[in-house]
Amino acid sequence: MAETVAQSLSEELYSLLQKERFILLGTIDHESGAPTLSAISWTFAPTHQQIRFAVDNRSRILANIKKEPKVVLNLIGNGSTYSINGHAKVAVERMEGVPLKLAMIEVTIDTVRDVMFYGSRISVEPQYEKTYDKNAAAKLDQQVMTALRT
Repeated sequence: MAETVAQSLSEELYSLLQKERFILLGTIDHESGAPTLSAISWTFAPTHQQIRFAVDNRSRILANIKKEPKVVLNLIGNGSTYSINGHAKVAVERMEGVPLKLAMIEVTIDTVRDVMFYGSRISVEPQYEKTYDKNAAAKLDQQVMTALRT
């Protein structure tokens, strides 16, 4: 498949990012300068040009973004794999209405690329399950997603 380049999310990708989703986040480590990957799930796209996500205040992700705001998000969905490059900033140091100390990160999108290798299609998207109390997980997820939407 030829690489498709856009400057914002398509309607399909925007729709996928209206709820919690498994995404890989690439940042530059603030100490080593090496690329690093992190798995995140509390994600939300308020517009076609922006993606928000929540991370623990103690996460290396925050220090990485503060030193180097260029990031890449890897989204698997809509039958393909997408590389979303952008500039991140810490929008909120401590999200209100959430019992955990979480920060909200906002990414302004520079490019969206379809990076799936030629002649293939994603047939099954990544799935995950919460391994702690299901009711507590559902309540926390609702609190975090509500905070990301405001």
